[in-house]
Amino acid sequence: MSLPKEFLERYDRQIRLFGVEGQEKLRNSKVLVAGVGGLGCASSLYLAAAGVGKLVLVDFGEVELSNLNRQILYRTSDVGRPKVEAASERLRELNPEVEVEGLRVRMGEGNVSELVGMVDLVVDGMDNWRTRYILNDECVRQRKPFIHAGVFGMGGQLLVVLPGEGPCLRCILPSPPPEKGTFPILGATVGVLGLLQATEAIKLITGHGAPAVGRMLVYDGYGMEFREVEVRRRAGCEACGDL
Repeated sequence: MSLPKEFLERYDRQIRLFGVEGQEKLRNSKVLVAGVGGLGCASSLYLAAAGVGKLVLVDFGEVELSNLNRQILYRTSDVGRPKVEAASERLRELNPEVEVEGLRVRMGEGNVSELVGMVDLVVDGMDNWRTRYILNDECVRQRKPFIHAGVFGMGGQLLVVLPGEGPCLRCILPSPPPEKGTFPILGATVGVLGLLQATEAIKLITGHGAPAVGRMLVYDGYGMEFREVEVRRRAGCEACGDL
C-alpha cells in the first residue's frame, strides 16, 4: 500500500530513524496524558508532533496566569479556559492527523479503569501523588505501560513502569509521599522531564531503543547533572507483587 506524500514528508526525519513500520505503529497507537499541566503540555506537544494516532487528554482545571511560565500550550488569552479545550485546539493545529480527545473530568478511582482502558500507554502529568498512585495501580492491573515523572524546583525524576518486567511506584515507595501544595518550579524543568517522557513513550510504541525500566533517572538542573538510581521490584508489593 502506497503512503500519502504528505505523510512521508511530515515524518521524514523519524522514518529515517525507525522506518515506515515504526511510524505506522505510532499512527496506530493511543496514549493517555493524565494532566495537561507542565509535564503534560510538553509531552503531548511532542507526541502529537511525532504522529501518535490518538491522544486522550484528561484534566479538570482551567488555565491560570501562574501556569504560563511552564505550561507551553497556553496563551495569555486562554486564562479562564478549560485546559483540555485549549490544549486540544493547539495540538490539532500542530498536527491535524492526530485525533485529540479532551476530557474535562477529575481522574479518580471511579473512572480510572475506563480511562486507562481506552489507551495503550499512560503518561503521568499529574501534580499530586494520590492520583499518580491510582494511575500506577490501574496500569499494573491492566498491564499498560506507565511513564512517571515528577518535578520540583530545578530537578525531577523519571521512571518507566512496565508491569511484570520492572518495579512500579509502590515498589519504591509503598505509600504516596506527603503532598507539598504549591511548590517552586522553573518552567524549563518540566520541559526537560516532559520531553523525556515523550521519548520513552515513542520508544515503547515503536520498539526502538531500551526504556528506563528498573532505572530511575534523576535530573538536577542546578548542577546540570543526570544520574541513574537502580530500582528493583519489591516482593509483596501491593500493586504488582502477584505479577
